[in-house]
Amino acid sequence: MYKIFKYECIRLLRNRFFIGILLILLFYGGQVLDNATIFGTAHTAPFSPWSFGEYLTRILPLLWIGTLFFLTFFTSSAARRTAVLTEASPVSPRCYALYRCAAALTGIGILAVFSCAEAAVFYYSYFRWHNWENLLAPALVTLAPSLMFALGSGWLLGQIRPWLVYLWMALPLLWTTLPLPEFLSIWNGRFFSRFPLFLETLDPPFMVPGSVLAAQGFFLVSGILCLLAAPWVKLRRS
Repeated sequence: MYKIFKYECIRLLRNRFFIGILLILLFYGGQVLDNATIFGTAHTAPFSPWSFGEYLTRILPLLWIGTLFFLTFFTSSAARRTAVLTEASPVSPRCYALYRCAAALTGIGILAVFSCAEAAVFYYSYFRWHNWENLLAPALVTLAPSLMFALGSGWLLGQIRPWLVYLWMALPLLWTTLPLPEFLSIWNGRFFSRFPLFLETLDPPFMVPGSVLAAQGFFLVSGILCLLAAPWVKLRRS
Protein backbone atom coordinates (compact mmCIF):
# COMPACT_ATOMS: atom_id res chain seq x y z
CA MET A 1 0.00 0.00 0.00
CA TYR A 2 2.79 2.40 0.89
CA LYS A 3 4.38 1.78 -2.52
CA ILE A 4 1.21 3.04 -4.22
CA PHE A 5 1.22 6.21 -2.14
CA LYS A 6 4.95 6.71 -2.76
CA TYR A 7 4.52 6.20 -6.51
CA GLU A 8 1.66 8.72 -6.71
CA CYS A 9 3.60 11.27 -4.66
CA ILE A 10 6.68 10.93 -6.86
CA ARG A 11 4.58 11.19 -10.00
CA LEU A 12 2.93 14.33 -8.69
CA LEU A 13 5.90 16.10 -7.12
CA ARG A 14 8.26 15.44 -10.03
CA ASN A 15 5.80 16.89 -12.50
CA ARG A 16 6.94 20.13 -14.11
CA PHE A 17 3.69 21.79 -13.21
CA PHE A 18 4.31 21.28 -9.50
CA ILE A 19 7.68 23.02 -9.76
CA GLY A 20 6.10 25.77 -11.85
CA ILE A 21 3.22 26.49 -9.48
CA LEU A 22 5.63 26.44 -6.53
CA LEU A 23 7.90 29.02 -8.18
CA ILE A 24 4.95 31.19 -9.18
CA LEU A 25 3.53 30.95 -5.67
CA LEU A 26 6.83 31.94 -4.06
CA PHE A 27 7.32 34.83 -6.47
CA TYR A 28 3.81 36.15 -5.96
CA GLY A 29 4.04 35.63 -2.21
CA GLY A 30 7.25 37.63 -2.15
CA GLN A 31 5.58 40.47 -4.02
CA VAL A 32 2.67 40.48 -1.56
CA LEU A 33 5.03 40.51 1.42
CA ASP A 34 7.22 43.30 0.01
CA ASN A 35 4.44 45.53 -1.26
CA ALA A 36 1.44 44.92 1.01
CA THR A 37 2.14 42.87 4.13
CA ILE A 38 5.14 44.99 5.13
CA PHE A 39 2.77 47.91 5.83
CA GLY A 40 0.52 45.82 8.06
CA THR A 41 -3.25 45.57 7.82
CA ALA A 42 -5.95 47.30 9.88
CA HIS A 43 -3.32 49.27 11.82
CA THR A 44 -1.61 46.08 13.05
CA ALA A 45 2.03 45.08 12.79
CA PRO A 46 3.24 43.37 9.58
CA PHE A 47 3.99 40.24 11.60
CA SER A 48 0.65 40.20 13.43
CA PRO A 49 -1.73 37.26 12.87
CA TRP A 50 -4.07 39.70 11.11
CA SER A 51 -1.46 40.79 8.54
CA PHE A 52 -0.34 37.20 8.08
CA GLY A 53 -3.92 36.07 7.53
CA GLU A 54 -4.42 38.80 4.95
CA TYR A 55 -1.28 37.57 3.19
CA LEU A 56 -2.69 34.05 3.14
CA THR A 57 -5.98 35.19 1.60
CA ARG A 58 -4.05 36.91 -1.19
CA ILE A 59 -2.21 33.70 -2.15
CA LEU A 60 -5.20 31.43 -1.50
CA PRO A 61 -6.49 31.66 -5.11
CA LEU A 62 -3.16 30.30 -6.37
CA LEU A 63 -3.27 27.49 -3.82
CA TRP A 64 -6.85 26.72 -4.87
CA ILE A 65 -5.89 26.54 -8.56
CA GLY A 66 -2.81 24.46 -7.75
CA THR A 67 -4.95 21.99 -5.80
CA LEU A 68 -7.34 21.53 -8.69
CA PHE A 69 -4.50 21.15 -11.18
CA PHE A 70 -3.14 18.33 -9.04
CA LEU A 71 -6.49 16.61 -9.37
CA THR A 72 -6.40 16.79 -13.17
CA PHE A 73 -3.56 14.25 -13.04
CA PHE A 74 -6.08 11.76 -11.65
CA THR A 75 -9.36 12.80 -13.31
CA SER A 76 -8.18 13.44 -16.88
CA SER A 77 -9.11 11.22 -19.81
CA ALA A 78 -5.65 9.64 -19.80
CA ALA A 79 -5.97 8.81 -16.11
CA ARG A 80 -9.36 7.27 -16.74
CA ARG A 81 -7.88 5.04 -19.43
CA THR A 82 -5.15 3.79 -17.11
CA ALA A 83 -7.82 3.17 -14.47
CA VAL A 84 -8.71 0.00 -16.38
CA LEU A 85 -5.33 -1.43 -15.38
CA THR A 86 -5.41 -0.21 -11.78
CA GLU A 87 -8.90 -1.59 -11.23
CA ALA A 88 -7.64 -5.01 -12.32
CA SER A 89 -5.05 -4.98 -9.51
CA PRO A 90 -5.71 -6.63 -6.11
CA VAL A 91 -6.08 -3.17 -4.53
CA SER A 92 -9.69 -2.01 -4.37
CA PRO A 93 -10.56 1.08 -6.45
CA ARG A 94 -11.60 2.94 -3.30
CA CYS A 95 -8.25 2.32 -1.63
CA TYR A 96 -6.44 3.39 -4.78
CA ALA A 97 -8.49 6.60 -4.88
CA LEU A 98 -7.68 7.17 -1.21
CA TYR A 99 -3.94 6.96 -1.87
CA ARG A 100 -4.27 9.34 -4.79
CA CYS A 101 -6.12 11.80 -2.57
CA ALA A 102 -3.39 11.42 0.05
CA ALA A 103 -0.75 12.18 -2.60
CA ALA A 104 -2.66 15.28 -3.74
CA LEU A 105 -3.05 16.36 -0.11
CA THR A 106 0.70 15.95 0.35
CA GLY A 107 1.36 18.23 -2.61
CA ILE A 108 -1.08 20.81 -1.28
CA GLY A 109 0.55 20.65 2.14
CA ILE A 110 3.98 21.25 0.63
CA LEU A 111 2.75 24.33 -1.21
CA ALA A 112 1.11 25.67 1.94
CA VAL A 113 4.20 25.01 4.08
CA PHE A 114 6.46 26.78 1.57
CA SER A 115 4.10 29.76 1.52
CA CYS A 116 4.10 30.02 5.31
CA ALA A 117 7.86 29.46 5.48
CA GLU A 118 8.40 32.31 3.02
CA ALA A 119 6.48 34.63 5.32
CA ALA A 120 8.44 33.38 8.35
CA VAL A 121 11.75 34.08 6.60
CA PHE A 122 10.46 37.52 5.57
CA TYR A 123 9.50 38.39 9.14
CA TYR A 124 12.85 37.33 10.52
CA SER A 125 14.86 39.04 7.77
CA TYR A 126 13.11 42.40 8.09
CA PHE A 127 12.07 42.53 11.74
CA ARG A 128 14.07 39.80 13.49
CA TRP A 129 10.69 38.48 14.62
CA HIS A 130 10.39 34.74 15.15
CA ASN A 131 7.31 34.09 17.32
CA TRP A 132 6.00 31.87 14.56
CA GLU A 133 3.64 29.94 16.81
CA ASN A 134 1.38 33.02 16.75
CA LEU A 135 0.81 32.40 13.04
CA LEU A 136 -0.51 28.87 13.46
CA ALA A 137 -4.11 29.84 14.25
CA PRO A 138 -4.69 32.09 11.20
CA ALA A 139 -2.98 29.52 8.97
CA LEU A 140 -5.26 26.71 10.16
CA VAL A 141 -8.43 28.80 10.05
CA THR A 142 -7.68 30.14 6.58
CA LEU A 143 -5.98 27.31 4.71
CA ALA A 144 -7.24 24.02 6.15
CA PRO A 145 -10.99 24.45 5.37
CA SER A 146 -10.40 26.15 2.01
CA LEU A 147 -7.93 23.64 0.64
CA MET A 148 -9.81 20.63 1.97
CA PHE A 149 -12.95 21.93 0.30
CA ALA A 150 -11.00 22.50 -2.93
CA LEU A 151 -9.66 18.93 -2.80
CA GLY A 152 -12.97 17.29 -1.94
CA SER A 153 -15.24 19.28 -4.24
CA GLY A 154 -12.72 19.11 -7.08
CA TRP A 155 -12.36 15.36 -6.73
CA LEU A 156 -16.14 14.91 -6.71
CA LEU A 157 -16.64 17.14 -9.75
CA GLY A 158 -13.85 15.31 -11.56
CA GLN A 159 -15.67 12.02 -11.10
CA ILE A 160 -18.80 13.52 -12.63
CA ARG A 161 -17.14 15.36 -15.54
CA PRO A 162 -13.37 15.98 -15.81
CA TRP A 163 -13.88 19.41 -17.41
CA LEU A 164 -15.76 20.60 -14.33
CA VAL A 165 -12.44 20.71 -12.46
CA TYR A 166 -11.15 23.35 -14.87
CA LEU A 167 -14.37 25.32 -14.54
CA TRP A 168 -14.10 25.15 -10.73
CA MET A 169 -10.72 26.90 -10.96
CA ALA A 170 -12.53 30.13 -11.77
CA LEU A 171 -14.20 30.26 -8.36
CA PRO A 172 -11.48 32.54 -6.86
CA LEU A 173 -12.39 35.14 -9.47
CA LEU A 174 -15.85 35.27 -7.89
CA TRP A 175 -14.96 35.30 -4.20
CA THR A 176 -12.35 38.04 -4.66
CA THR A 177 -14.77 40.35 -6.47
CA LEU A 178 -18.19 39.64 -4.96
CA PRO A 179 -19.31 41.34 -1.71
CA LEU A 180 -19.43 38.19 0.40
CA PRO A 181 -21.36 38.19 3.68
CA GLU A 182 -19.39 38.68 6.87
CA PHE A 183 -19.29 35.00 7.82
CA LEU A 184 -17.56 34.31 4.47
CA SER A 185 -15.31 37.37 4.53
CA ILE A 186 -12.27 35.27 5.43
CA TRP A 187 -12.24 34.04 1.81
CA ASN A 188 -11.66 37.47 0.26
CA GLY A 189 -9.53 38.92 3.05
CA ARG A 190 -12.05 41.45 4.34
CA PHE A 191 -12.16 39.67 7.68
CA PHE A 192 -8.49 40.33 8.36
CA SER A 193 -8.56 43.92 7.08
CA ARG A 194 -11.80 45.04 8.75
CA PHE A 195 -12.57 42.99 11.84
CA PRO A 196 -9.58 44.29 13.89
CA LEU A 197 -10.88 47.84 13.36
CA PHE A 198 -14.00 47.00 15.36
CA LEU A 199 -12.00 45.78 18.34
CA GLU A 200 -11.23 48.33 21.00
CA THR A 201 -7.52 47.58 21.49
CA LEU A 202 -4.58 48.55 19.31
CA ASP A 203 -3.01 45.56 17.55
CA PRO A 204 -5.59 43.20 19.15
CA PRO A 205 -4.95 39.49 19.73
CA PHE A 206 -6.21 37.13 17.08
CA MET A 207 -9.81 36.02 17.52
CA VAL A 208 -12.45 34.61 15.20
CA PRO A 209 -16.22 35.13 15.63
CA GLY A 210 -18.39 32.07 15.96
CA SER A 211 -20.14 32.66 12.63
CA VAL A 212 -16.82 32.68 10.75
CA LEU A 213 -15.64 29.56 12.59
CA ALA A 214 -18.92 27.81 11.77
CA ALA A 215 -18.59 28.70 8.09
CA GLN A 216 -15.00 27.45 7.93
CA GLY A 217 -16.00 24.28 9.77
CA PHE A 218 -18.77 23.77 7.23
CA PHE A 219 -16.31 23.95 4.33
CA LEU A 220 -13.89 21.60 6.09
CA VAL A 221 -16.58 18.99 6.73
CA SER A 222 -18.03 19.45 3.24
CA GLY A 223 -14.63 18.77 1.69
CA ILE A 224 -14.26 15.57 3.69
CA LEU A 225 -17.78 14.43 2.77
CA CYS A 226 -17.10 15.12 -0.91
CA LEU A 227 -14.01 12.94 -0.74
CA LEU A 228 -16.04 10.12 0.78
CA ALA A 229 -18.81 10.51 -1.78
CA ALA A 230 -16.53 10.61 -4.85
CA PRO A 231 -15.88 6.82 -5.07
CA TRP A 232 -19.63 6.16 -4.76
CA VAL A 233 -20.34 8.61 -7.60
CA LYS A 234 -17.68 6.91 -9.73
CA LEU A 235 -19.21 3.49 -9.12
CA ARG A 236 -22.66 4.79 -10.04
CA ARG A 237 -21.30 6.20 -13.30
CA SER A 238 -19.36 3.06 -14.24
